[in-house]
Amino acid sequence: MFRFGVDYYPEHWPEERWETDARLMQEAGFNTVRLAEFAWSRLEPSPGRFDFDWLDRAIAILHARGLQVVLGTPTASPPPWVMAMHPDAFRVMESGLPVSYGNRRNYCPTHAGYRERSRIVTQAMAEHYADHPAVIGWQTDNEFGDRCYCRHCQAAFQSWLQHKYSSLDALNAAWGAIFWSHVYTAWSQIPAPLATAAPFGDGSHNPGLALDYYRFMSDQYVAFQHEQIEILRRECPAHFITHNLMGAGYDRLDYFDLAADLDFVSWDNYRRMQWTFRPEVNPSEAALSHAVMRGLKQKNFWVMEQQAGSGGWQIVSVAPRPGELQLWAHQSIAHGADAIIFFRWRTARFGAEQYWHGLLEHDGRTGRRYQEIKRMGAELARVGAQIAGSEVRAEVAILLDYDSRFAFQIQANNPAFHYTAHLHDIYQAFHARNVAVDVVAGDADFSRYKLLVAPALYVLSETTARRIEQFVEAGGVVLVTPRTGVKDETNTVVNMPLPGLLARVCGVEVEEYDSLPEGVSQPLAFEQPGICDGASPHARIWCDILRTGDAQVIARYTQEYYAGTPAITANRYGAGHAVYAATFGDASLYTMLAPWLLKLAGVEGTLTTPVGVECCVRWQGERAIWFLLNHTAEERHVTLPAPMVDIVSGQQVDAAVILRPRQVLMLTT
Repeated sequence: MFRFGVDYYPEHWPEERWETDARLMQEAGFNTVRLAEFAWSRLEPSPGRFDFDWLDRAIAILHARGLQVVLGTPTASPPPWVMAMHPDAFRVMESGLPVSYGNRRNYCPTHAGYRERSRIVTQAMAEHYADHPAVIGWQTDNEFGDRCYCRHCQAAFQSWLQHKYSSLDALNAAWGAIFWSHVYTAWSQIPAPLATAAPFGDGSHNPGLALDYYRFMSDQYVAFQHEQIEILRRECPAHFITHNLMGAGYDRLDYFDLAADLDFVSWDNYRRMQWTFRPEVNPSEAALSHAVMRGLKQKNFWVMEQQAGSGGWQIVSVAPRPGELQLWAHQSIAHGADAIIFFRWRTARFGAEQYWHGLLEHDGRTGRRYQEIKRMGAELARVGAQIAGSEVRAEVAILLDYDSRFAFQIQANNPAFHYTAHLHDIYQAFHARNVAVDVVAGDADFSRYKLLVAPALYVLSETTARRIEQFVEAGGVVLVTPRTGVKDETNTVVNMPLPGLLARVCGVEVEEYDSLPEGVSQPLAFEQPGICDGASPHARIWCDILRTGDAQVIARYTQEYYAGTPAITANRYGAGHAVYAATFGDASLYTMLAPWLLKLAGVEGTLTTPVGVECCVRWQGERAIWFLLNHTAEERHVTLPAPMVDIVSGQQVDAAVILRPRQVLMLTT
């Protein structure tokens, strides 16, 4: 069953309105509603006194209209009495200052008292709704969260380190604590890495300590969630459990670890959130997030919050244009979403999110946005069963490494380098060619793919390096980019030429490197015909200066003291190839390299489309469902490989297709 629904807050509205809302939801084609993730003060007005009557009545009204319910554990936003009971449970920022009451996500995930209150409310909800016929699943908390640096976290960090290293000698050796004479002689001496250690921005903590702290904080949220999941699994074994993550750009938690306990992941997809108008929002940005979410468990996902209108707290963002809401939702589906839940139902009249617009206006009227989604609901009612459970199949993978991502937060290497932006620069080159890409962890099964991209694998373990080497030996193609193999798992620079553990498979050694000033770049000269096609991609941010062995030179630098030295190489290794790009380059570099890499790996794109038109394929067994999405405000002409059938209308579509502005077609052969 394809899930189509909305996030609803009945506690915000008079009870006499609930029936009207349920009727309008049913008329929109919705079958699923998320409730209660911010309702702790109504569910537990005072310690141990629970009130589920109001929520029972709301669920009964929704259920009578054919709507099923996902409940959120309400722990992302505690009532005032919880924080008054535990005044030391406020999260402490990196500055050393505690957050104060007044927003959400203000708690410390380590605090024993807060975790106890979280277990209590989760237990009560689970017991009450375990056998409710309308309830189908749970969302833990909401958009897990930022790092805390409080004294409770510091003490827990010290215990975490003791478990990891067993002895202070081992810890001091791993961190190189002899530097600056930071040799610890008691676990209690080890600090949380507050920014106050370098109040003028003139330094940072020991990189080994800082990386371990980031790992520790990620583990704390995983453990906090696990306590809720244990309760829900025990009391509600028939219900699914998910969590709403925040897409590819969120970099404070290891999402692979957080997803491990879940039945499937969900994420919150907001597109037009800027306050300067751009006619088209770059579709590859959301597509990358979809690929990350799909890759976390190598399975389909939900969108638990799909944008329903203008966003904004203090300032209102640009309104989605007609057709954009359904276009963005269909893009989610095309990339593997088995559920679309819009945030929110009705725009709030009070509170911090008064201008985070829902499908209904402040006064409850249905308007353009509601009617657009109602039309989409009618279409999904006809074809949703054909789509649900179908899968995206990819032959290309990008390796997302959280140790490297965290380590770059500690030492950016160059202020212009951003790990997520680098990931996107590479991803968009394949997205523009309509090539499906999975985003995977270092322990994924690489043998499923023909082409693997390892962007800036800064912290590289022996295990991951060996798995990449085996992948290439067996016939795969890997693309490696700069700052790979620089550090070991303790965040210590390796005692070997770069790219470290991958130097042999890449067939190169880095003799030295040049970190480029902002705005400085140089054109690359390609030696292999058919790759550059007359364009001139530039080296920027970083230039590795290489010594090559048997590796073939693909492109060379043209300026500076290393003019004429290799900038891109390809090395035959076993039955495969390792390509080393010695510079981060601009986005056009990867646009140039992508078709050559795909050909080298034997990967074919789905369909060539005009700029702004996206083509995705989901597979139901051996039956392909094609999605054509026009992300532009103009007509676009697309040529299909053969006539197809529109699965919504049932009519045949000629091979020559004209897509209206922001139109979506779902086709099959």
